[in-house]
Amino acid sequence: MSINVGDRLPEANFVKPGSDGPEPVASGEFFKGRRVALFSVPGAFTPTCSAQHLPGFIERADELKAKGVDEIACTAVNDAFVLGAWSKANQADGKVTMLADGNGDFAKAIGLEMDASAYGMGPRSQRYAMLVKDGVVEQLHVEAPGEFRVSSADHLIDQL
Repeated sequence: MSINVGDRLPEANFVKPGSDGPEPVASGEFFKGRRVALFSVPGAFTPTCSAQHLPGFIERADELKAKGVDEIACTAVNDAFVLGAWSKANQADGKVTMLADGNGDFAKAIGLEMDASAYGMGPRSQRYAMLVKDGVVEQLHVEAPGEFRVSSADHLIDQL
């Protein structure tokens, strides 16, 4: 069963790429006391994720923040080194915080994992966007398989 609007995010550990290497991030602390736009991609450097999903949040970061979002974060079942390189390649630093879910523990805990073995990618996270206020899901937009509409920055802005 997947997480729903009104549910509190489960405790999970992410790893954030930092200037001195990977930094552990506890979900409870990360989301505490603020409003975060969190989106998930099946994988860094994959076509839709790199051409549309991440760039949309980078381009519209100021608009999201003007509508009351304190931070924009991206999670993926990739390691912090991959997400750090992807962030640099897309000039996301300072606009989108990367939260590596390397083992997929967060994706599993919220019930939004998927099996991408058919594409040689193994267990991954579904594509989604959510708005989280003080650790509670305020909005949740999960994509149907193969689609990219409701998890976009454009859609999230339209819902604010």
